[in-house]
This record gives sequence, C-alpha cells and structure tokens, in this order.
Amino acid sequence: MIYFHDIDPIALSLGPIKVHWYGIMYLLGFTAAWLLGRKRIAEGRLPGVDANGFSDLLFYAMLGVVLGGRIGYMLFYALGDFLHNPLLLFKVWDGGMSFHGGLLGVIAACWWWSRKHALHFFDTMDFMAPLVPLGLGFGRIGNFIGAELWGKYTDGSWGVVFPSGLPAPLNQLDTATLQAQFASGALNPYARHPSQLYEAFLEGLVMFVVLWVVSAKPRHRYLIGGLFALLYGIFRFAVEFVRMPDNGIYMAFGWLTKGQILCVPLIAFGLVLLALSRRAPVLQPQPMVAAEGKA
Repeated sequence: MIYFHDIDPIALSLGPIKVHWYGIMYLLGFTAAWLLGRKRIAEGRLPGVDANGFSDLLFYAMLGVVLGGRIGYMLFYALGDFLHNPLLLFKVWDGGMSFHGGLLGVIAACWWWSRKHALHFFDTMDFMAPLVPLGLGFGRIGNFIGAELWGKYTDGSWGVVFPSGLPAPLNQLDTATLQAQFASGALNPYARHPSQLYEAFLEGLVMFVVLWVVSAKPRHRYLIGGLFALLYGIFRFAVEFVRMPDNGIYMAFGWLTKGQILCVPLIAFGLVLLALSRRAPVLQPQPMVAAEGKA
C-alpha cells in the first residue's frame, strides 16, 4: 500500500529549542556503539584496552564522524558553495553529512588513538567495525523521517509519496490538500522508492548481523574491516540505482552517481584487506578479568 509521508522531523519542542529526529538517531547510534563496545572490551576483543580506553576511542570516533561527515559533504557534494562561502561548513543545522567523509574522519581518529596506545591500527579498525552498522541504520531512518535522500519513482505498492519530492506546483500545496489528492489516488504516480529504508536494512541490520557473527570468534587481522568496506560499498552501490542522485546529477553513462564512484575505492580496499587477512595473524581475546589476574 502506497504511503503518504507526513512525519514531523521535529521530535520535541522545548520553547525555542527543537529536537530533531535525526539528532536522536545519531544519539541512538552512538549509544548502541558504546554498549556493544563495552561488551567487546569486557570479552578482551581489544587486548590491553580497558573501559576507559574504549571511552576515549569512542569519543574520538564520534568527533571523526561529525567533523569528517560535514567536511566530506562540503568537499564531495557542495564544493562550489563551500569555496564561495566557507562559513557554510559550520551551518550544520542546514543539513549535509557524508558517510565517506565520516568514514575518513573515523579512520583518522582510530589511527591517532592506536598510535597513542601503541596498538596495530587494523586491530582497532577490526574492533570498531561491528559497532558502526546500527548507527548507519539509525541514520538512514533519520533520513526517512526527515524526507530526504528519497528514491526514484516506483509503481510498487510499497512506494512512498514525499511532499518535498513532488513536482511544481504540487509541492506548493498545503498538507491537507495533498492528503485529499492522495486519498483520491492522484498522487500515486509520484510514489518513490523508500531508498532510505533499503539502506537502513542493508547497511544497518544486515551488515551488523554479518559482522557481529563473523567477529564472535577470533579472526585474522584485516578480515572484519575488509568485510565492512566491501559490504557497505556493494550495498550502497546497489541502492544508488533506485535512489535519486545527489543534486540530481549523474556523473556518467546516464546512471553512474557520485555515491557509486565513491564506493568503488571502498570495494577495492575491502577486497585488498580480505586478501591480506589470509596470511595475517589471529588476534586472541584477553578478557579483562583474566588479564587483571595475570598482572
């Protein structure tokens, strides 16, 4: 059944303060990462690191997500606007975050933290990889609630009519009028793929299950990080076929999007890590209790 999107992106208003669902989704993502990470630390999945050390790691990773995501968006998707007005970088309330930029930010944060703690960088990345997908899923749900990054038109019964995605002059009509037209079936041709939910399922739930199950037992170094890069690259590349291209622009062939271009090196990197993992050592867990007993 086709759905008419009429969700208020503001979850809570406290006077002049407005709490957006998107912000709540970020909070849920970081909370999930903290809870899962604490469990993995207690199991000794990052030997030599205690709960306090993990808290520092997560804090730096959070900074990497926010700063890298925002800077990446301006460089990858709004470079012209940024060069014209660099202050746009700080207008985070206007939206605009890039996964690939956020990933680079997290990589930089993990590299700095690993060097500080004299740990192998990819041991840290393998530890962090299973903590990320749920946050990606929550973020895509936030995109859906905010009616952004919607998909192309579909005649499927699961399509969604996004008022912001309607052509003029329909997108100028008030909600009550649009709902009346929707009830009559007049807006059915404008139903779109809920690509945000496709990504929430693939990049969030499916990736989390795969990475969590695979990392449940000791694995070769590079394997978990490689799976993360490969799976995200493949899933994002595939969903881009039914998602509207950023700024409505295809980069080549009438179908290749910028998101797909950015996924190609990620897929290649994942394959390289998987190849390296075949001859890499296996990191053995050292539960915190056992480690303390040896001290």
